[in-house]
Amino acid sequence: MRKTALVTGINGQDGAYLAKLLLEKDYRVFGLVRRSTRPSFHNLEYLGVASAVDYIEGDLTDEVSIFQAIRLARPDEIYNLAAQSFVGSSWDQPILTAEINAMGVVKLLNAIKELTPHARFYQASTSEMFGNSNRAGLQTENTPFHPRSPYAIAKLFAYWIVNNYKESYGMFCANGILFNHESPIRGKEFVTRKITDGVARIKLGLQDTIRLGNLESKRDWGFAGDYVEAMWMMMQHATPDNYIVSTGETHTIRDFLDLAFRRAEIKNWKDHVAIDPRFKRPAELFTLQGSCSKAARKLKWKPRVKFEELVEMMVDADIERVTQEIKNTANKR
Repeated sequence: MRKTALVTGINGQDGAYLAKLLLEKDYRVFGLVRRSTRPSFHNLEYLGVASAVDYIEGDLTDEVSIFQAIRLARPDEIYNLAAQSFVGSSWDQPILTAEINAMGVVKLLNAIKELTPHARFYQASTSEMFGNSNRAGLQTENTPFHPRSPYAIAKLFAYWIVNNYKESYGMFCANGILFNHESPIRGKEFVTRKITDGVARIKLGLQDTIRLGNLESKRDWGFAGDYVEAMWMMMQHATPDNYIVSTGETHTIRDFLDLAFRRAEIKNWKDHVAIDPRFKRPAELFTLQGSCSKAARKLKWKPRVKFEELVEMMVDADIERVTQEIKNTANKR
């Protein structure tokens, strides 16, 4: 029998890649989208799946719309990818971040408990919950949490409330603790895409400088297309559990810059990068490196795209995208 999935945050990077994966597996996919005069389906269009999704209007801050969405979709699986997902903005909008990333999850869980208690629920947790708790080695599922931003704190609340509903009500609830994952459709507010878009514009003569914060920060970067597969695998397992999804490797922002500028054949990236204090966090997070051994052992999952391939993929896509923008502008003249 054909399965049905409801995906919140379907317009985002992960939502688009997950929708593509589920459709390839013959799911009927419902996407929860916020009401807007100009809703953006760019990411879904980029992956060629926008027309195959059934859209339902709703918002994680509005409990009535969540109940209506679940009542309409009657999903077998619910993937909660909706969030105020930019760490930097959580310092400026901590209350909004908590309303969406923490309380929105409670509203979803309540609706599932009342309407579709046998549905399986996936919560997008984050490596940001670890903060600087284990600088000396890999973070595992047993590493203590030490969140360093309003975003991470809200996500940690969601992580624990998901565990609580699983244990209290016997619901199938899984947390995916995903480390940084990128792609050609990553938002430009994130440092990786800011770099690759900037590199493309520098190569094509549209700008000269990329303004960044701490170049020494280390992250465990993987490919979003690989990581959504891990989400799906968690939901197919016999028992619900929490898993880290990562590559186990770390690279600095300097490493990312080196590869991105080299791919674009631009020498000496230091001539094109300026340090701007505005992009440094109030509480800096220095290193995140996760062990995905549990996911490898229990789910048989492992990342396929290497760091170098990821950077090259993103640079190539942005050069192609900006080249097309230039052509479109010229054609309008």
